[in-house]
Amino acid sequence: MALRRCWRLTGVLSRLPVPHGSSSPVGRVAVSCFVDTYRGCKKTEFQLRKFSSEGRNTDVSYAQLKQLLADGKTVVVDVREPWELREYGFIPGSVNVPLGQVNTALQLAPEEFKDKYDGEMPRQTDNIVFVCLAGVRSKTALNAAASLGFTDVQHYPGGWQDWAEQEQLK
Repeated sequence: MALRRCWRLTGVLSRLPVPHGSSSPVGRVAVSCFVDTYRGCKKTEFQLRKFSSEGRNTDVSYAQLKQLLADGKTVVVDVREPWELREYGFIPGSVNVPLGQVNTALQLAPEEFKDKYDGEMPRQTDNIVFVCLAGVRSKTALNAAASLGFTDVQHYPGGWQDWAEQEQLK
């Protein structure tokens, strides 16, 4: 009986208004139905939860990246291939971890990471900024790191191209 109520309720979920303060109706809605039959008392409780993929802004501007590097409170990970760094250049202080290795690299022991990538292994709570040539691969790396539990991840959408232009390196 209670299960039928839950199933009937799911039909109205798509018609529920979006709560005030939400910028858009993006996200998923889940309903949990609990029936308490303890000591003959029948009580049905519904929980409505909104899940959203909207998070904080993960983009970093050139000025923000310069400040983060100056403060020394962030790990900058360049996800381009090594030949790209040799040919185009790199952001000083960045650690090169090619995109295809990001997932496994972020799961290595700190000593292994340092040996393989010649840089400090970021902790899951460290601020990490991913960069690439134009911002596409860095966004992919950001998503990979977030899926591994890294909580403070960002990317520089301008990438090396914007950095070189801002630094007048071209």
